[in-house]
Amino acid sequence: MSALYGQVREAGDSTEALQAFRRARDELFRGHPRSPLPEAERAGFPGVPYYPHRPELRAEAELQAESDGPELVIPSSTGEPVRFRRFGFVRPVLDGVEVALAVYWLEGYGGGVFLPFRDALAGRETYGAGRYLLDTVKGADLGMSSDGRRMVLDFNYSYNPSCSYDPRWSCPLAPPENRLDVEIAAGESMP
Repeated sequence: MSALYGQVREAGDSTEALQAFRRARDELFRGHPRSPLPEAERAGFPGVPYYPHRPELRAEAELQAESDGPELVIPSSTGEPVRFRRFGFVRPVLDGVEVALAVYWLEGYGGGVFLPFRDALAGRETYGAGRYLLDTVKGADLGMSSDGRRMVLDFNYSYNPSCSYDPRWSCPLAPPENRLDVEIAAGESMP
C-alpha cells in the first residue's frame, strides 16, 4: 500500500491516478496474503465498491498543532482499546462546508499519523463505524502541499477498515470528535 500511495503522490490529483490506485488495490484484495478478505472469498472478489471520483473532495488543510493534546483510548471493533494522542486538527472545506477533524498519533504498534472519520453516510452506504483517510503506519498518506505547509486530504481515497471485510481484524473506530453531520460520498462504499 505504501508504494501505491507513493505513486499517487507522484502522479498528483487525477482521475487516472485514482483509477490505477483502485485497480491495484483490488488486486491486493484478491491476491495478497494479508488481504482483509477471508481466503475463501478472494478469488471471486469482484472489487471494492467505490463512489465516482469527485475532485472537489480533495483539499489541503493546515494542521493546527496541539502541543499537549490528550491521550485517548479508542475502542476497536473487537473491543480491545487502542491508545492515541491527539496532536492537532485540520479544517478542510468539503462541498462548501468547513469540517473539523482531529488528527492522532498512534501510540501502539509502530506509531504513525491516523485520521479516521465517520460521516452521515455511515451505516447506510459506508461502514457504520467510520472510514480512514490517513494511516501512515500502513503508508496511507498523500503527503503535503507543494509548499509543505498543508496536509493533502483527498476523500476519494477514504477507505473502510479491514474489520468491515472480516471481523477477525481489530480496527480502531472513529471517535466522537471525528463524527461529521455531512455526507462524504467519496472513496469506498459498502457492497
